[in-house]
Amino acid sequence: MPRNDKQSVLLRLFELLKQLPSQGIGKTASELTRSLNDAGYDISKRQVERDLNVLMEAFPLDRDDISFPQGWKWVKGASVDLPTMTISEALSLRLVENTIKQLLPVSMLDGLDNRFRQAEKQLAALSKENRQAKWASKVRTVSPTLPLISPAIDSVVLATVQEALFADEQVDVDYRSMNNEVPKQRRLNPLAMVNRGAVSYLIATEIESDDIRLYALHRIHNATRTHEAVNRPSDFDLDEYISTGGMQFGDGKTIRLNAWISPYLSKILEETPLSEDQRLHVEDDNIKLTATVADSWQLTWWVMSYGASIEVTSPVGLRRKIGGLLAEAAAQYTNSSAEQ
Repeated sequence: MPRNDKQSVLLRLFELLKQLPSQGIGKTASELTRSLNDAGYDISKRQVERDLNVLMEAFPLDRDDISFPQGWKWVKGASVDLPTMTISEALSLRLVENTIKQLLPVSMLDGLDNRFRQAEKQLAALSKENRQAKWASKVRTVSPTLPLISPAIDSVVLATVQEALFADEQVDVDYRSMNNEVPKQRRLNPLAMVNRGAVSYLIATEIESDDIRLYALHRIHNATRTHEAVNRPSDFDLDEYISTGGMQFGDGKTIRLNAWISPYLSKILEETPLSEDQRLHVEDDNIKLTATVADSWQLTWWVMSYGASIEVTSPVGLRRKIGGLLAEAAAQYTNSSAEQ
């Protein structure tokens, strides 16, 4: 028997053992067959009965020979802590592995790496015959924007920042902003960590200011724990911070956006609105958009990305800003510097 077949049989038997109750009247072979089929194993009731009889010789299983149909369960007091994971657990770990790795403290990941690899091997062994095991190869999450390669983050810096955040203590960092090539030493009150596309950010305040700011982790060159208690704003709530546009590089304020949009963009916004109060009005074959949105860099980027499909009419300040940026962009394409 090929090695993969042996693995799949072994995993099926472990799954069968995990389906057995430790008390009550037990489960019948028919019930166990349905449970295994639901878990993606294409197996017959007769094969389950054969498996149970084989397993009974090696494990403390109890078969009720009085009632019919017979019920199977673990013998009272038997240890049922099996060193394996269900198909659902393996799939869950494979699907969320990348997200978990970015958000969990480094110290916690050491114990999870073995579980990640166990899930990977288990699904690979079952992929030929188990429907559920194939699921991880059929689904993906794709960014709606141009995909970017994640910047490298110093592993020591990441661990130090995570430990300070976990312990609610201040951290000293050497931080290089986008506009300054020379790192500047800062003492931060870490409040939260958020992944935004390819970049991971520390949300924090500096000790001399209550302003909440974003610090890209890959721009932190050194980090040192201070063991000083963090000065956390009493009104800070991570979910509220995100929902009010904090991760869109804004100041938390909102504006009432008014714009003329194309039929193409209108169809997109009908399916995925900008806000709960978004309105689309047809006026003389034109489509007017109104929506309350965060006043942020992200909004400017979004408007710019749709080019001629949108014309902002108000606020006037945003209209002028967009007009200026578009004029600068157009000027770059009207000079003679293009390569032939």
